[in-house]
Amino acid sequence: MKIERYLLALSICLAPALAPAQGLDPSVILQPLADSWPTYSGDYTGKRHSRLTQINQANVKNLTLAWTTRLTPGSASGDGGGFGFGFGGRGGGAPLIVGGEGSGETGGRAGNVNIRASILEVNGILYLSAPDNAWAVDARDGHEIWHYFWKTKGGTHIGNRGLGMWHDRLYMETPDDYLVCLDAKTGKELWHKVIADFSLQYFSTPAPIVIGNHILVGTGDDLDEPGFLQSFDPETGALQWKWYSVPMEKGDPALKTWANLDAARHGGGQVWIPGSYDPETHLYIFGTGNPTPAYTGQSRGELDNLYTCSLVAVNVDTGKLAWYYQVAPHDTHDWDATQTPILFDAEFAGKPRKLVATAERNGYFFVLDRVTGEHMVTTKYSDSVNWAKGLNAKGAPVRDPGKDSTIGGSLVSPDNGGATNWPPPTFDPASGLFYVPSSDTYAMYYLTETDPRGAMGLGGKDEQFVASFGSYLTAIDYKTGKVAWRHKYPGGGRNGGNGLLTTDGKLLFAGDPSGNLVAFDPPTGKILWHSRIGNVSNAPETFLLDGHQYLLVAAGDTLFSFTLY
Repeated sequence: MKIERYLLALSICLAPALAPAQGLDPSVILQPLADSWPTYSGDYTGKRHSRLTQINQANVKNLTLAWTTRLTPGSASGDGGGFGFGFGGRGGGAPLIVGGEGSGETGGRAGNVNIRASILEVNGILYLSAPDNAWAVDARDGHEIWHYFWKTKGGTHIGNRGLGMWHDRLYMETPDDYLVCLDAKTGKELWHKVIADFSLQYFSTPAPIVIGNHILVGTGDDLDEPGFLQSFDPETGALQWKWYSVPMEKGDPALKTWANLDAARHGGGQVWIPGSYDPETHLYIFGTGNPTPAYTGQSRGELDNLYTCSLVAVNVDTGKLAWYYQVAPHDTHDWDATQTPILFDAEFAGKPRKLVATAERNGYFFVLDRVTGEHMVTTKYSDSVNWAKGLNAKGAPVRDPGKDSTIGGSLVSPDNGGATNWPPPTFDPASGLFYVPSSDTYAMYYLTETDPRGAMGLGGKDEQFVASFGSYLTAIDYKTGKVAWRHKYPGGGRNGGNGLLTTDGKLLFAGDPSGNLVAFDPPTGKILWHSRIGNVSNAPETFLLDGHQYLLVAAGDTLFSFTLY
């Protein structure tokens, strides 16, 4: 066995020198996820389900660490090194490319970066990002190929969700609101464009999504500014279209759901998590954020506040809205609806249907027809949720005003973090189950701003965490919305890790709050394998390279690559 491992490691490390980046044809993303990982969710469906089977239930117990690499952010050059049975690691240091229009730095040494991004794998190269940083890493042994650092003007550095790729170009959003285009082979900056007004406190974290000749870009803002989705030309960076998630002009039919035009224009609805794409209808389906002011809704009127907290479908070629479904009318708890929606074709009520499903931060699970937006299923997937007093005629939860922030305090579930948050879910076609990291939490919400005009942004309330009844990996039957099983994680923590992956090898991978990477049996939740690597900070991924299937995940500033030996 030791000799076999030695020979395999040697063969990987003596593989032919890395060829120049061949780039990515956007049409590849239309194919079911298998050998590569070319976009945020692996493919356009959002399922995060790979067709690979080399790693499966019979051999997952033999998964072994192939290599690790620790990444250093900032303008400090150097070699964090890699590990691959003594053969991996960098040599001589990777080129450092510096761009940006600011003078400040964030990070500067290992340990200051938390990799939350989805990692692209194309032609044997990994492309990944953190705020102000992007890297190319050899997928065979983990050595760094190049490092790009953006000198920021400042702003919110809460995280970065990843890169987009179009042919031989990469695209990254920066916290100070630029879209940066890089040469994938060298990391050289080709251009950068302003995507939002930094002076208005916008910040940009999403992974750009490449669809044909469109680069779709979202932004965030915790003040009282409008949310929007934009499409840019991949070659020049020219703006193609811009869709606002709140009414901006008189005559907009959604304006009747706001107190007035001024309230709508400052109404939030930020777009900060990538969506999914249906090539048959050309619809990009994504979630919008909470309305603003977030907790004091008086200035918004006791109205729905469209199109905040909604699942929306926008035509990718025109930027026009096709349909919407609001999962939380007049939200007053900052439970934005920006969780990744999952597209799949399956039977429903005895007929084949084209579906979209989402488990929302507010604790409710929804299934819709993805062509028309027709409502089909609404259920709770968190036992503790108590903020709604029923469902309306459209199947959306009806807010209980008694659960708004009050002077005396209101006991509400979930707390601000939600029953789930940004970590992506997964869907397994074989089991028909939708999987989501979740938690059952309570908090007291106190009103601190009694002016009838309310407060700005996230102000006007004080929240005191009360209790957690556990963090879970939750499996939901899409046909009924009922929970099929829940795995309760030991030791508490929030939302049961940072994202999920399923495969045709009949495996479900997740990071748990205790620092383990775990393989589960998808139909039952039985644990099949685990490895303790530390705080798992992004969702697991898989790809096939040189005939070997790899399992890739990050823990803080370090990448871990597993394979079978």
